[in-house]
Amino acid sequence: MTLSKEPLNLIITGVGGQGNVLASQLIGRALVKDNFYVTIGETYGASQRGGAVMSHLRISRESQYSPLIPEGQADIIVALEPVEALRVIGQYGNPSVSAVVNSRPIYPTAVTVGDAEYPSLEKIKKTISELARKTWFVDATEIALSYGSPIFTNIIMVGALAGTNLLPLNRKKFEETIKESFPSTHVADNLKAFERGLEMTQGC
Repeated sequence: MTLSKEPLNLIITGVGGQGNVLASQLIGRALVKDNFYVTIGETYGASQRGGAVMSHLRISRESQYSPLIPEGQADIIVALEPVEALRVIGQYGNPSVSAVVNSRPIYPTAVTVGDAEYPSLEKIKKTISELARKTWFVDATEIALSYGSPIFTNIIMVGALAGTNLLPLNRKKFEETIKESFPSTHVADNLKAFERGLEMTQGC
């Protein structure tokens, strides 16, 4: 499968504790299995749980690229938290960017103690939809909780990304990578989470 451009620039963003880095590693491994060059760079905000985390993936058929995506040059943004989606699109987005966004907010301490205000989800969705070429909003955390744990949120979002066909990968490569990346006792649950995420965006 071919890339829509060289390199294809993907950012996965979220907050600490959401499994952002694991999601980027799974996607990177799946791409490498299909003979792509992938460079991954991680950036972190506050180091404790709840700080911003961002993974840059630069994907190419031709060569390795520097690990960090220049501002304004993201092609795809996958956000595990909606305000993080807004922040990253503002810095790295452009009129052709596509976004896959988990709709469940995680409120920072400043909001919970009343020192700051979190924008309404409706306002966030409206702004992101205006800034991106195409946007998918996924209730990934709610689905994960229905499976018994929020830890499945990141795998559901990987599945949602796979369902958009924004990446030049078929589902088999993702499934192979999940099977290789988790202990055998956890593979079935993670495949189920991936499949559910894929169903949320496939054909949309």
